[in-house]
Amino acid sequence: MLNPYDENAMEAALRIKDLHQCRITAISMGAKLAKAVVRKSLAAGADELVLLEDAAFQEVDSYSTAFILAAAIEKIGKYHLILTGRQAADTNAGVVGSGIAEILGIPSITLAKNVEIIEGRLRVERVLPDGYEVVAAPLPVLVTVSHELGRLRNISLRELMLAQKKPIGTWTAHDLELQPSDMRRAKMLRLYIVQKEARCEIVRGKTEEEAAVNLALRLRDAKIL
Repeated sequence: MLNPYDENAMEAALRIKDLHQCRITAISMGAKLAKAVVRKSLAAGADELVLLEDAAFQEVDSYSTAFILAAAIEKIGKYHLILTGRQAADTNAGVVGSGIAEILGIPSITLAKNVEIIEGRLRVERVLPDGYEVVAAPLPVLVTVSHELGRLRNISLRELMLAQKKPIGTWTAHDLELQPSDMRRAKMLRLYIVQKEARCEIVRGKTEEEAAVNLALRLRDAKIL
């Protein structure tokens, strides 16, 4: 299946295409990609699908992923807006999108719940813990799209079947002129949830005032006060 966050990004692209004359190129990277799955972007409304498929693209770290995708974007040529999901659905790292922008030398806006182009400028509603903020930027720019934007629109069976017949481009590391040294990797030693332990201590006293004094003394002994 496609990364659900990437489907949010695809929906953002399609909403822009509904209002503006533009072309959508979808890029997917990996090794032994399931063609029937990645063609879903074509069925949804993308104009072009480029697969970055090479054994060297297997088990790469976040930097390598951003570097490879940036190389592909530069090979495609002129662009105005790059949309990615906010994070991967497995590692949840959430750094590849911003890494692409850094490598390409363009601005980036993260966690978008709405993306619009108004008079040649980008307007983004960016998710915050307690609401959202509005950010504007000139093009070109990269935006990572969050699930608050909404799910990818429904795709009919006919569109899915037609997408299976559309041509797709495939590029290897050689096509992107990448060397193994360009794709440095980090070796994951362990992926785990940090174990946290909590200890509760009740400070008592015969009166509330005495309990307060005992608490203050205990905090001082613990060098908190």
